[in-house]
Amino acid sequence: MASRSPNAALASCLGELGWSPKVLARKLNRVFGAGTVAESAPYHWRDSGRVPRSPLPTMTAYVLSQELGRVVSVDELWQGRASDSLAFLPATASMGHTWNYQGLMRIVEDWVLGGLVDRRRFLAVSGGGLLALVSQYLDGTAGRGPFSPRLSEDTTTDPLVAQVEQNLPLLQQLDDVNGGLRHLPYVGAQFRSVGLLIQSGGLAEAATVRLIRALAEIGQLAGWMAFDSADHGLAQRYFVTALRAAHQVNDRALCAHILADMSFQAASRQHPADAIALGEAARRASDGSTASVRASVLSRLAYGYATAGRSSDFERTSALARELIETRTGGEEEPRWMYFLTPNHLECQAGYALVGLGRSVIENEQRAVGRRFIRTGLDLLETGAHAVEKGDPSQRRALFEGGWLALGYSAAGELERACEIGATAVGRLDTVRSPRSVALLDQLTADLRRRQRNPYVRDFLPGLEETVGKQQSAAGI
Repeated sequence: MASRSPNAALASCLGELGWSPKVLARKLNRVFGAGTVAESAPYHWRDSGRVPRSPLPTMTAYVLSQELGRVVSVDELWQGRASDSLAFLPATASMGHTWNYQGLMRIVEDWVLGGLVDRRRFLAVSGGGLLALVSQYLDGTAGRGPFSPRLSEDTTTDPLVAQVEQNLPLLQQLDDVNGGLRHLPYVGAQFRSVGLLIQSGGLAEAATVRLIRALAEIGQLAGWMAFDSADHGLAQRYFVTALRAAHQVNDRALCAHILADMSFQAASRQHPADAIALGEAARRASDGSTASVRASVLSRLAYGYATAGRSSDFERTSALARELIETRTGGEEEPRWMYFLTPNHLECQAGYALVGLGRSVIENEQRAVGRRFIRTGLDLLETGAHAVEKGDPSQRRALFEGGWLALGYSAAGELERACEIGATAVGRLDTVRSPRSVALLDQLTADLRRRQRNPYVRDFLPGLEETVGKQQSAAGI
């Protein structure tokens, strides 16, 4: 397109972020894949007013919106000279239906029709856009779902429903062993299949309710796997659909679990205000649930507090979660999706929250306080899964905790231990595909590049850089 005057809107956004056009190009290549844009191209966009080829206008507006924490529209950024790309849609697209059974079915229809050939990429939302997705549930205007939760506990033999329900624990094992990215398409296909069964109708009411509850459980799992795959917009759509399904059958414990996952995702994306809003809503929804459910929800909320730098709230909430799990009587019937929660799981989640908090505090020049947080976090993480054998079913957890442990030791200056733990984590990438965990190893790479005079770093770093690069390219990161 012919050159025009400089793009003041783009220049203003870059100035607010303190970015050069080259930094914008690198961010686009990191979010959407290497080679998306040449590093020199954004200089022409800013200085000569050129408009890039589609879908780059949409991609640029998305990246800037995420970094600035507010919506920067394509129209605003390019002054009406570019159109939104239909291939890139916000996670909110077609999700604004009423919170009743008919609204759920319209959303399910979109999933079913999309199928495996859906080429849309859903862009994650934050702030008001994210909270609007669940606002009717949060403020109570969604009311109660139409189905009694007792119907989902029906024991009538229905071979089809029984097959779907019996498959749920096996689907969860896929994520535990291999990470989110490897089997997300398969779990997504199972989600759509159950949605199609519900849409087809003709089942007894109890069978329909059990399938809706199964849809919610599979949707939660698919959302978690998409989150682990760093496909955050898709994860948000799965989570919100699952929340709507759980709401229809009035399964408040499952609703709380899903909101807590959304909180954890927001915190992991460095949106602490969203994380706290969703985590506190999850805590309210978990009232009356089992001790394990409430402990799990509180642990997610605590992580949000840590991401926000609210150390006192983190410590108080984390301690309450630990107290709940340690004093549970064992007489309560736990939801089948609560299988993963153990005291050690909570300890390790607190551990990597503390490592993250400590690293952040050190960056703000409070070194003594930050190192204290990190040391406590390392002690907790050392009790976890990072060193389990390759055949252990907790491979994805082991990789993730190992990544955090290595980051903690790097920040503490214990470079030999950081490299040792990092090498164990890297060795799991043969079987685990988890871009969320690879992102931790990428942070470790950046840490160690500043320490290359250390002999352990000098030996370990080249292999780490090569492996991380290959993993990111394979995942399209």
